[in-house]
Amino acid sequence: MNKIIGIIFLLMNFTDFDVKSDQFITRQGQVSFFSYTSVENIEAKNNQVLSIIDFSKNEIAVSMLMNAFVFKKSLMHEHFNESYIESDLYPKATFEGSILDFDPLATETQTKIIKGELTIHGITKEIEIKTTIENNNGTYLLNGDFELIVKDFDIKIPPILAPNIAKIISVKFRFEYQPYEK
Repeated sequence: MNKIIGIIFLLMNFTDFDVKSDQFITRQGQVSFFSYTSVENIEAKNNQVLSIIDFSKNEIAVSMLMNAFVFKKSLMHEHFNESYIESDLYPKATFEGSILDFDPLATETQTKIIKGELTIHGITKEIEIKTTIENNNGTYLLNGDFELIVKDFDIKIPPILAPNIAKIISVKFRFEYQPYEK
């Protein structure tokens, strides 16, 4: 009886060792944005972005707190969170989508399209993002950029400030994923 229990235990440990997870995570992804204005450029960076990829389904999810963006000036941070993004009402931005035609086993850098739904300021829009993906010995690095149209997300800009704020915002991201350990 003890031999049977020992063999079962050994097989369970071997199986756990052999199984590879298809899920990868980053808790310190980076998202930054830039807005050119005639008065002063606006840029901010968020280094606390959570993202998970499930390669068995080629799905990706991203979540970030809007008040985690860091600006050069505290007044910009205050205006961004209180007047524009209204982070007390809409604390997070999220993205859920799929990586099209991605091969997680490929060792060369791949350029792929990620298609999904981006939610900012309570508004959800379908977007497509061109992304480079590197497989670096079991970790994955995703880089990309895209543009957002401010009015698409119902972000109100007072008419007096409208000439000073760009209508299109450039967004960049960099996520370095590690295997997800349950």
